[in-house]
Amino acid sequence: MMYMNTKKRDSSTSINTHIRIPVICDTDTVQALILKDAVRMVDVRKLDEYLQSHIRSAVSLPLSQILEKDPSGIIDILKNLGITDTMPVVIYDDTFGALAARVAWTFQYVGHPNTALLEMTFSQWKSMGLETESKNNTFPKTEHTLLINHEIQADASYVDLAKEQENKFLIDTRERLNFLTEHIPNAKNMPYTMLRSDTNILRKPEEIRRLIENRGMSIDSEFITYCGSAGTLSGLAYYALKLAGIKNVKLYSKSFRDWKMLGKSKEEFKEANYWDLSAD
Repeated sequence: MMYMNTKKRDSSTSINTHIRIPVICDTDTVQALILKDAVRMVDVRKLDEYLQSHIRSAVSLPLSQILEKDPSGIIDILKNLGITDTMPVVIYDDTFGALAARVAWTFQYVGHPNTALLEMTFSQWKSMGLETESKNNTFPKTEHTLLINHEIQADASYVDLAKEQENKFLIDTRERLNFLTEHIPNAKNMPYTMLRSDTNILRKPEEIRRLIENRGMSIDSEFITYCGSAGTLSGLAYYALKLAGIKNVKLYSKSFRDWKMLGKSKEEFKEANYWDLSAD
């Protein structure tokens, strides 16, 4: 169903900032929040895609704008999107959740914990006949506090120490062949493709826990996810681990590209056989 509205959105609407949303937000919850004007939906696809069609009331924030900014710049974005400190925010994309995950993590990193991922992509939302519109939504500028959450971020120095500690696990989310070619020493491979389902951006919590336990890892440990460069695939893994109930998860957002640029040690399987391409 296409929702067409050319009226200016009521800027006096007051979003209920006391509502706390789960890390992955289901469609029923999102629809109810939209009807109450109790959520800020954020579309991280390209602007031209957003202008063609998007979820009702959503604002546009392409991922590229996030990657260009430092924490204070991210706070300015939140302000310009009309997002206050505790306002519920749900983010979506059309790329199996990876782009949305990177933006959601960034919001949480700079001090907006009440942020979640939509459980499905925009294409899946449309295929279900759920409400969309094509108007460009803007909201009055607000104030937002900068409060860096160091507990969810890891840099190269931290990873360098963590890779030698038994109670910390490095999770490489790249495809198996890339992992076998080279990776951070002692990292375990959990390709992002293993975390997805046919209907949602992530598998069920119990299935993700089983993947972790089958690799000899305890959910009570600390996990650090990384991917090839921008932290998108590893951002999705970050939320998969949080969904599975793991409390201590960090994202190495600069990922393997940063590790290599710094000249850090690498590990590879020089004698890898064809059967090593399976991560199961």
